[in-house]
Amino acid sequence: MLHDLERILIDREKIAARVHEMGEQIARDMVEELQAEGASADASERIVLVPIMVGSVIFLADLMRELPMKLSLGLVAVSSYPGATVQSKGATIRSELPSDIKGKHVIIIDDILDSGRTLGLVKSLIMEQAPASCRVCVLLDKQVDRAVEIQADYAGFEIPDAFVVGYGLDYDGHYRNLPDIGVLKVEAT
Repeated sequence: MLHDLERILIDREKIAARVHEMGEQIARDMVEELQAEGASADASERIVLVPIMVGSVIFLADLMRELPMKLSLGLVAVSSYPGATVQSKGATIRSELPSDIKGKHVIIIDDILDSGRTLGLVKSLIMEQAPASCRVCVLLDKQVDRAVEIQADYAGFEIPDAFVVGYGLDYDGHYRNLPDIGVLKVEAT
């Protein structure tokens, strides 16, 4: 698999350190949000992570272990890069969104923010359910012109416009198991 990479963009040590920092920031923000509402420390069960599957699974697992509070998960499956393509084909919801998020603090988790279509769609559907707050957390923020205007509240790394794989990101279902994030060679696509 490594021979298919042009280069390692972000190594596993940098990823681990940044995910730890993100977990600390999210935990601080959630505690402050709950305290601002006058909620007790036990109210942390009002925090719901909504990971976009499948790409965010590794990031989600590592990030969750950095959040020392009660929380729940509401998984959502979205397809935007079907098959062997490096171009988004538009976001399509493949599963139901969590339906019990009214008044809760929602954090949408995704591997990468690029066109904005996936996160824009999921966030708009979540906002229809009147959560107390809705934040977006991504591991990678690709520096491109977005098709949909959306910002990440938490972003691990800004990256250039390149097709990346590893740490959950794939090409045609492969490379998710690479522990680093690398730029895929054009001839590998």
